[in-house]
Amino acid sequence: MAIYLGSPNYFLSIHRSSDIIAGTPISQRRCRFLLLRGVRTPNVVRIAAERRAIEGVSEELNAVASQSLDTVAARRRVRAAFLNAQERLDHFLFKAAPSGILMEERYERNSKGLEVFWKSWLPNLGIATKATLFFCHGYGDTCTFFFEGIAKRIAAAGYGVYAMDYPGFGLSEGLHGYIPSFDEMVDHVIEQYARIRERREVAELQHFLLGQSMGGAVALKVHLKQPKEWDGVLLVAPMCKIAEDVTPPAAILYAFSLLSYILPEAKLFPQKDLGDLAFRDPEKRKMAEYNVISYADQMRLKTAVELVKATREIESKLEEVTSPLLILHGAADKVTDPNVSKFLYDKASTKDKTLRFYEEGYHAILEGEPDERISNVIDDIISWLDSHVAIQ
Repeated sequence: MAIYLGSPNYFLSIHRSSDIIAGTPISQRRCRFLLLRGVRTPNVVRIAAERRAIEGVSEELNAVASQSLDTVAARRRVRAAFLNAQERLDHFLFKAAPSGILMEERYERNSKGLEVFWKSWLPNLGIATKATLFFCHGYGDTCTFFFEGIAKRIAAAGYGVYAMDYPGFGLSEGLHGYIPSFDEMVDHVIEQYARIRERREVAELQHFLLGQSMGGAVALKVHLKQPKEWDGVLLVAPMCKIAEDVTPPAAILYAFSLLSYILPEAKLFPQKDLGDLAFRDPEKRKMAEYNVISYADQMRLKTAVELVKATREIESKLEEVTSPLLILHGAADKVTDPNVSKFLYDKASTKDKTLRFYEEGYHAILEGEPDERISNVIDDIISWLDSHVAIQ
């Protein structure tokens, strides 16, 4: 996950305010006056960007994919319409997926009244489950597309794999792409995974966290809130610090924060199309378009503010990372900075930590690399898990 932290033209009249430049506290009433005076409403409430046409599918399916995904009902309809097309993709993760994996999909209403989607992949009948692995997906993503193939491979190695869509993402309820509070989102993850860990078939097993991109930040926050509850944390290209060379001036961030009070759900935060930066294999990049329930619009203002806030909090607490730690990162990643993974590795207080860079690897080392590289990364995850599962 990456945020393109630029300053759009429609924002100039706000951040040039002497009050904001100086960082002087402004009341919300004063903030509302500045915003409404400086920005015309039609320019603020922007229309969502059109999703590009997907090669190889009918006009009818493309029309289905182009509809607004703000509601969970729409996302579930689109996912159902594309299931057959997704399963036919000529991608290594799907072609090499082991057969016989036991899968379950469920919707559960949590304590906040939100219906959360989760899925499990378990080893074949007759194969004992060694431990469990709980996945935290990246920004805008879902656990129902590429991760299906990854989960099946790990389950075939003897692990129970569990994943959920955060509220507002994938098949879970909530406004699409909206994170009103990163901490609350983490609490949703903790609650849902606590319920699963209480299930009779896994309660006595070891439990590990796997976080990818923004999911790396989620996994770290879960660990920091529950330092004794997890037996290890595995991170793939984690977003745990915004690189300084793409962080905007403090005045710009302050102005965005003010604007998020008035228009928290507005799709205003500028964001690059990161597909070509994330996928080294151009054919796999095309297949990523089939992830039709991913969030592909401009980032919502409150979401952007929460992500920056979360990474700053995580950066300040890296020394509190005490769990066994595996960090995997593409050395040529232009989305999340590999140097930040090295920073995390150096700061984490755990003595049991491993950092591995993959030469020429882009951001999506589990989905967008040549087949052999993808297989090697999954093997590295399995090998690390094998080395950390207690002998029963």
